[in-house]
Amino acid sequence: MVALLALSKHPFPSLYPFGSLFLDPLKPSSLPCRFSLSSYTISHNEECCFSISKAPKFQLKPPLTQVCFPPTKWELFQCSCVVSTPSIHTDMRMLFSFFREVGLNEDETEVLLLKNSALALTSMDSIQARVFSLKSVGIDGFSLCSLITKRPTLLTSEEVGKFLSFVLNDLEGKIDTSQLEILFANTSPLYLMGFDQKVNLLLQRGVPRENLYNVLNNLSLSKALCVRPIEDIDKTIAYLSHYGGIDLIVKRPKILNYDLERQLIPRIEFLRELAGGDEDGVGTVLSRLPAILSYSAKHMEDHVVFFRSFAGLTDEEIFKIVVVYPNVFSASRERKLQPRIELLKQCGLNSREIFRFLLKAPTFISLSYEKNIAFKLVLLVKIGYRHRTKDLTIVMGSITRTSCLNMQKVVGLFLNYGFSYEDIFAMSKKQPQILQYSYDSLEKKMEYLIEEMGRDIEELLAFPAFLGYKFDDRIKARYELKRKTMGDRMSLNKLLTVTSERFSQKRREKPVLVNEEE
Repeated sequence: MVALLALSKHPFPSLYPFGSLFLDPLKPSSLPCRFSLSSYTISHNEECCFSISKAPKFQLKPPLTQVCFPPTKWELFQCSCVVSTPSIHTDMRMLFSFFREVGLNEDETEVLLLKNSALALTSMDSIQARVFSLKSVGIDGFSLCSLITKRPTLLTSEEVGKFLSFVLNDLEGKIDTSQLEILFANTSPLYLMGFDQKVNLLLQRGVPRENLYNVLNNLSLSKALCVRPIEDIDKTIAYLSHYGGIDLIVKRPKILNYDLERQLIPRIEFLRELAGGDEDGVGTVLSRLPAILSYSAKHMEDHVVFFRSFAGLTDEEIFKIVVVYPNVFSASRERKLQPRIELLKQCGLNSREIFRFLLKAPTFISLSYEKNIAFKLVLLVKIGYRHRTKDLTIVMGSITRTSCLNMQKVVGLFLNYGFSYEDIFAMSKKQPQILQYSYDSLEKKMEYLIEEMGRDIEELLAFPAFLGYKFDDRIKARYELKRKTMGDRMSLNKLLTVTSERFSQKRREKPVLVNEEE
C-alpha cells in the first residue's frame, strides 16, 4: 500500500493517517529508503501493519511551518506494507479522474484533499453516490464545484447524506436549488441534524402539505430551522397562534426567521399596546400585512410619535388607520408623511378631519408627490378646484387609487362628449369618485346611455351617480326589465337608487352602493 504524505508550505496534520510523523528533507539521515511501522493501523478498506526499524530513526517535526516544500509540489513516500502498492495508485487515479469529470483540475483536487482528509479514506462508490445526490437536487456544474471546494465535508458528512435523502424522498425534491446552495454554503453539516423533525413539526402544527414547499422555499432554512432548536420553533408557533398562527406563517414564511424573544414579541406587543390590548385587531393587521413584522418596534414607535405630535392623532385613531392601511409604517417620515400631512393642514383640515381623510384615503401618504400628487393637483385646478381648500382635499381623497393616465383619459372622455371643465367640476362635486372610475367602464356606460337608452348626455349633470353603478347587474338589467312596462322615459334616479326589494318582489338581490364601479 502507498501512503500519501501530502506535504506543502501550509500542510494540515489531519490529512495524514500516520499521525504527526514528518520527514525532514534537510537531513538525509532522516530519509530511509525502506522502513516499516508496527502497532499503528489505519482503516482504508484494509488494515496496514508496520514496524519501526532501529536505524535510521525519524526526526519528529511538530512545527509544520518549518517543513519547506514547494507549495505546488507533492512528494510520494512509499512504505513497505502488507497490501500491494498498485491498488492505492488505482484509487488515487480514479479519485483525480472523477473530480476532473466533476469540474475540478488537479490543483483544486489536491486542495480538496488537504481540506478534507476523510476523502482519502472514503470509498469511490460513496463519493460518487454523494455527488449524484447533490446533482439530483439541482446542484451541478459551477455551483457544485464551488460548494465542494468551499465545504468539502459535503462529500463525506453523514448528516449531509441523511439531509439529502430526506429532501429527495420525503420532500420529493421540491426544495429550490438556490435554497439548498445557500444552506450548504453557509451552514455547518452538524446543524442539518434533526431537520426532518423540524419539518414534521410544521406539518403537525397545521401547515398544509400543499403549502409546505412554499413555506420552506421562502424562509432561511439555516436561520429558521437548522440552527434553531426544535423547542424554540414550537414556542414561536405557539405564540403566533394568538394572532393568526399557521395562516400567518403560510402567508409570510419569513416570520420564522425572526427571533421570538428579541424580535417577534417586542414588535407584536407594541402593536397590541397601540390597539389597547385588542388581540383580534392586531391579528387583522398582521393578516393584511404580515411583512409589518419586518419593522422593529423602534421604527413603528417613531411613526406613532410623529402622528401624535405632528398630526394630533390619538393612539386609537392611529391604530384604526393602521388597520385599514398597515403600510403606513413603510412610508418615510421625512419624505412622505410630513409633507403630506402639511399639505392637508394647508388645506384647512384639523386633526379630526385629517384622521377622517387618512381613514378614507390612507394610500395618499405613500404616493409620490412629483409623479402622482402634483400632476393630479394641476388637473384638478384646471377643472376648477381652488388650491389649498377643503373641497380640494375631498376630491383628492377620492382619486388616490387611480393612475394619473386614467384620470387624464377620463377628463378627456367628458370633454369629447361635450362637457366643459365647469360641467366636470360640477359633476365631481356631486360624485367625486367619477374621476377615478375606469376609462373603459365610463365609456361603455355613456355609450349605452345614449345609444341604447336614448337619453341625453346632459342627464349626467343632474345624476352623475349613474356612472358608479355596475353595468350588467344594475343598469342594463333594470332598464331592460322596466322598459317593457314603463317605456324609455323613466327617471334614472328612481331606476337605479331604489332597493332591489322595492324594484322587484320576485328578484331579491343585495343593494349595490352608489359608488360601486364595474
